[in-house]
Amino acid sequence: MSDLKCARLMLRSSQGDLRSLLILAAEGPEEGFGFHVQQALEKAFKAWLALLGELYPLTHDLKTLLDRLAACGVDVQPWRETERYTLYAVRIRCTGVDPETESMDREAAAASVRTLLAQVRQRLEKAADWELDLIRPR
Repeated sequence: MSDLKCARLMLRSSQGDLRSLLILAAEGPEEGFGFHVQQALEKAFKAWLALLGELYPLTHDLKTLLDRLAACGVDVQPWRETERYTLYAVRIRCTGVDPETESMDREAAAASVRTLLAQVRQRLEKAADWELDLIRPR
């Protein structure tokens, strides 16, 4: 599969997670909401890696994905705070949220996902335009 097609599929899946987390935002359980936040971020970071021509690791660890992006020269500092959502990938979803865990700011989490998806979508559109320029007859 081409890098562009892979990025497109990952971004589409990430957008589905965004829709799910928005449904859960008002009254959904912390575990379900957090899971979709983590999934949306994970898939968007993997889409970004695919756009860079990188094979992304099969991991749910957002720090690992951000480290891989940083190794590709991407400024990931604005996204480092999202690493905390890694714990919602599987563990909390299966065990529940520890009552002593600080409640997540759902508005901020949703805003982070929206912002990341918009940035990756913009990069995807530029890459698609560039690819079309390569195959168009002159």
